[in-house]
Amino acid sequence: MVPLSVLDLSPITAGSDAAQSFRNTLDLARHAERLGYRRFWLAEHHGMPGIASAATAVLIGYVAGGTSSIRVGAGGIMLPNHSPLVIAEQFGTLESLYPGRIDLGLGRAPGSDPATARALRRNLATDPDEFPQDVLELMSYFEDRASVRAVPGAGLRIPIWILGSSLFGAQLAAELGLPYAFASHFAPAMMMQAIELYRARFKPSAYCEKPYVMLGFNVFAADTDEEAQLLATSMQQAFVNLRRGQPTTLQPPIPGYEAQVAPHERLMLAEVLSCSAVGSPKTVREQLTDFVARTRADEIIIASAIYDHKARVRSYEIAAEVMRAG
Repeated sequence: MVPLSVLDLSPITAGSDAAQSFRNTLDLARHAERLGYRRFWLAEHHGMPGIASAATAVLIGYVAGGTSSIRVGAGGIMLPNHSPLVIAEQFGTLESLYPGRIDLGLGRAPGSDPATARALRRNLATDPDEFPQDVLELMSYFEDRASVRAVPGAGLRIPIWILGSSLFGAQLAAELGLPYAFASHFAPAMMMQAIELYRARFKPSAYCEKPYVMLGFNVFAADTDEEAQLLATSMQQAFVNLRRGQPTTLQPPIPGYEAQVAPHERLMLAEVLSCSAVGSPKTVREQLTDFVARTRADEIIIASAIYDHKARVRSYEIAAEVMRAG
């Protein structure tokens, strides 16, 4: 059975707040642990009214402290926003507190709009092409071979992943011999090319002996296809509102939502959400199994942006059940 993991943005729903989002995140993590999910990852985003996971390392500590065995990590930390030394210290701290349970996924996108990126970085002269050097600097702190010592951090074995939605990340992960996570749950266009490139060029390392691919996948599962399709409209609204330049909190489902948007927006939704399973347990099993067979993924990380928390937990339950059943 291909392992399943959870990708959570700690969504802020309409009429709620970040405090409730964090409680829901921890509750979901505890359910995921009981259901046998391998990892629970949180993603760095900034300035987004519907996403509460901006202080990612802080939230990872909260989730790790409230669970006992599931791996907890970043999917990911947007490294250009940070000093590599600071990230080494943060994750060295997390690994010291929760040994053997912390993952560090690294991305090179800002995770924000240009104005927010400016406020985060202070200096936007940073070239995204410096990302490989930043990754190498970060790795040097954990390996205790830098001129400055990360305390805590130096000498700790923390799994490092490269995240991406293009060929750039695939090539870097292959060159450094690191596991690779592709953002196919919202940017699937180059997925197959990236997987093929990564596997073909992979160089074994102390971090990873052979290629290891984890793919993002949306699951909106419910007792019936119709109910699942309704649940998925909250995510559809989020993408449409974002593309319109009007990001919002996660909105309640709207019956027949797709028919209410412009044709080009329906096309956009079909493209960005093409790596998704939406439906009853039977439908989700078929779609998830087909995706794994087509990609030969080593692991699937599931995103479920569902407005109602209980329905969201149930969706993850169904996904776990159908994968166990084969």
